[in-house]
Amino acid sequence: MSIITGNQNKAERPLMMGNEAIARGALEAGVKVVAAYPGTPSSEIPKTLGDVADEMGLYVEWSTNEKVSLEVAAAAAYSGLRALCTMKQVGVNVASDFLLHLAEYGSRTGLVLVTCEDPGSLSSTNEGDSRPYSKMMEFPLIEPGDIQEAKDMTRWAFELSETVRNVVMLRSVTRMSHASGNVTVGDLPQTDVKADFQCNGEFFDQMTGPVMTLPSTAPAQRLRQHEGLAKAIACFEESPFNTYTGPDRPGLLIITSSAATFYCREAIAILGIEERVGLLKLGTTWPLPPRLIEKHLATADRVLIVEEGTPFLEDNLKALFADRIETVGPTRFHGRADKTIPSVDELNPDIVMAALAGLLNLPIDHSTADYRQRISAALEGNVPDRAMTFCPGCPHRASFWLLHEALKLDNRRGFISGDIGCYTLGVADCGFRAVKTVAAMGSGVGMASGFGKLRRFGLEQPVIAVCGDSTFFHAAMPGLVNAIHNQADMIMVILDNAGTAMTGFQPHPGIPVGADGKPLPALDIPTICQAMGARVEIADPFLFDAARKTIAELMDDAGGVRVLVLRQACALSPARKGKKEWTVSVDPDKCLGEACGCNRLCTRVFKCPGLIWDPEQKEMRIDEFVCVGCGVCAQVCPQNAITVEKVVNS
Repeated sequence: MSIITGNQNKAERPLMMGNEAIARGALEAGVKVVAAYPGTPSSEIPKTLGDVADEMGLYVEWSTNEKVSLEVAAAAAYSGLRALCTMKQVGVNVASDFLLHLAEYGSRTGLVLVTCEDPGSLSSTNEGDSRPYSKMMEFPLIEPGDIQEAKDMTRWAFELSETVRNVVMLRSVTRMSHASGNVTVGDLPQTDVKADFQCNGEFFDQMTGPVMTLPSTAPAQRLRQHEGLAKAIACFEESPFNTYTGPDRPGLLIITSSAATFYCREAIAILGIEERVGLLKLGTTWPLPPRLIEKHLATADRVLIVEEGTPFLEDNLKALFADRIETVGPTRFHGRADKTIPSVDELNPDIVMAALAGLLNLPIDHSTADYRQRISAALEGNVPDRAMTFCPGCPHRASFWLLHEALKLDNRRGFISGDIGCYTLGVADCGFRAVKTVAAMGSGVGMASGFGKLRRFGLEQPVIAVCGDSTFFHAAMPGLVNAIHNQADMIMVILDNAGTAMTGFQPHPGIPVGADGKPLPALDIPTICQAMGARVEIADPFLFDAARKTIAELMDDAGGVRVLVLRQACALSPARKGKKEWTVSVDPDKCLGEACGCNRLCTRVFKCPGLIWDPEQKEMRIDEFVCVGCGVCAQVCPQNAITVEKVVNS
């Protein structure tokens, strides 16, 4: 039995990761439909629920993209089923077109959108903050402050959604989603709900009328939204997820939310200032509960707002204060806006302690430059230098080697328009710095479509777009349609490594299984591209000679859109993990180290982690524990000093 499906003894309080707690909360709420697009740090929620889909009678899917996932979840909520949709912060941008319409019309049964954000860009290309969508589109936002609340607030979110008849956003962050804590679980309901889409009532009847947003319906529907927000405020004023600890009249009031709660509690305890500082933890962050906020603002003349992300909570608190200054009295606000808290990057207890020490004139040793220098000195030499790089045997390293080589030989200053995925590392040394643009998912081919129409203005550089197989279905297809229709001069390279590798090999429409592991029809990428009207070629990036020839032919075939599918499974995929196809070795008679004549091309330029330069012996060797036996390095070595031998029964 899964940790999230057992009706454990309440006293046991099983250890759960934040995302597991969210999944458990959804089960306790009686969720029936779960739809998502994978993205760290949110991916474990649908994965966990997918693993128990049969046991719990759920429908769980990995959708093509976030917009579609929210549409799938909304369809369930309009049919009487509680539904959950999860994504990471940038995914809300993709879903925002439908989200605006959804929030305007509202929901019928519980519909919860979980967005897991990544302060500090630990696994992202930006620090996107999706909280402003709740204010802009007018629906409730809640944020758990610990792992127990992650479970409890998710369960409550469905009830709140049905109270306000609208979608509710539950926001997590990396340190909440991936931290662990003991959780007191509730009962799992035994529900047998039948889906039924009612559409035979009055036009403005939210529960039985047609589900649509039109110019003529917008004013009435927005008034209905505002009524729902008023109900949310009433709930939030009495919510047990808003808590206060500290003196009745603190010298400094901290207002915080989400994972920043951990840091504030720790900082207060370490500094020993429990009698001087009050901590108001808000779980309901939009709309704010005005009477609760006013009550606490009136107790202190200085307020520090500690939050992950942009100063969203801070700005809203200041706006609320402006309307209540006569009753609250003079108050000085500190936070990200005045740089008391750094305006960028992830927070931690040290940052909060430094802010508190500065405001309260407290001595704090580890905020000094001398302390930081001592820590840096202690780390130096004890922590290995691990640059961002492709894994050993990664097909992307081979692909970028081939593309970089082709562009260099072409000698027209060609470049690659990149995308989001493991292959974003094409901007780094491991990708030979071949990628020159990176933006949103699918933007590589969209921008290449634009570059490919600039011949009339004198642009002679060849342009190549790259994207992964999952990204192809997610967001690249419209850009390819645009390029083919407008006859852009470009090459699109699809790096097909057989799964959504960056986030844990979740299936996509090109994979013949679904979220529950059951068979589904796979869509063939080359066939789709051919049907669009592009010339399509397929190559294996591990077979250099054939792949080189194909790339050269596509570059010579100037004009129009050419598609190259470089197909090779990820080294960590179930198909290849732990399976060596080749045994790789070095011929010491041919490899002469620095005297080889290639200037250590293998370890200085190609830089596969399986290739090691021994500075004492002045020679290259294979790290047998790291090497996965792809055999690509043997094709890179200009001296033919690396040999491969087929593994029997590989």
